[in-house]
Amino acid sequence: MNEIHNRSASGDHGLRSVPGGRSLVVGIDAGGTRIRAYLADAVGVIGEGAGGPGNAMSVPRAELTRNLTAALGAAVPVDLRGSVVAVLGGFAGAALDTGPDTGHDLARSCLGAALAATGMGAGRVAVRGDIEIAFASAPGMPADGLLLIAGTGAAAARITGRRQELTVDGDGWLLGDEGGGFWLGREAVRAALRALSGRGPWTSLVDAVAAHYLAPGGDMPGRAVPVDRADPRRPGRLRELIVPLVYAQPPVRLAALSPLVVAADRTGDEVAGALLDAAAAELGSTVAALRPEAGEPLVVTGGLLAPAGPLLGRLAERAEAMGLRVVPVRDGGAGAVALARLLT
Repeated sequence: MNEIHNRSASGDHGLRSVPGGRSLVVGIDAGGTRIRAYLADAVGVIGEGAGGPGNAMSVPRAELTRNLTAALGAAVPVDLRGSVVAVLGGFAGAALDTGPDTGHDLARSCLGAALAATGMGAGRVAVRGDIEIAFASAPGMPADGLLLIAGTGAAAARITGRRQELTVDGDGWLLGDEGGGFWLGREAVRAALRALSGRGPWTSLVDAVAAHYLAPGGDMPGRAVPVDRADPRRPGRLRELIVPLVYAQPPVRLAALSPLVVAADRTGDEVAGALLDAAAAELGSTVAALRPEAGEPLVVTGGLLAPAGPLLGRLAERAEAMGLRVVPVRDGGAGAVALARLLT
């Protein structure tokens, strides 16, 4: 299954009638921003629910259990919970079993607690990493190939027998995630600061970054853009205002600036275009480190690479030069459902 079907925006879960005795499964896509749970029968998805963040390495136990409970409760109506026979959760941060209260074990524990809280006694429950369910979301659910995720962070992996075998990057905002949203947002601010100090070419990213941090409601509301380069004091003053505001926020929030680069590139900004080229080059190098073989599928996903993602075209050129077949997927929801079906 390549897409999630039969969703309902009206709150009725898009349910079809489920005859007595029909077995249902639940697939869960638990990422760093939100959790999505999908209830499915043998034909397709019949219910969907959402919860808060689901990264098994960064979300505390109580919060993760609460978020899973919310997603499961919304996806599976009370009268169908007894028909759920298998549940598979794909969690960011759960690819490896790293010990009690972390990663795989924590995800499995919280999922069990959430199932108990919602009254679902599924006979088979499994936990996978988010990379594995994303790869399984490709058409035909391939068993072997490569996967590249570029959203807030960035990571690539080789999948063998539907299991994550080798991972490159995914080292987080401080040490890696090259070419991902955080990396791109940070580079946007750096380009703006270099322009303001005269160390780099002028770019519309100066105005975009200033507007992001200073208007409205900032120290200079309504005056952050455009910057008057004729006033030698203005660029220095603007830099003095922006830098502390950047440091006042958690570093990973720099990822919110990545759309500014995309927007600037669309207006013909050469600096922004160069940053997108550099991001694609970083992602291409990450894939190359997996030693790809010509003809292998490269499944790509995440906000920067999903269908119509801003880096998809640039990355595809590099991947095709390696002889890879690029397969964009929206997220890991379809893969989680498909792998849940294999448990039955």
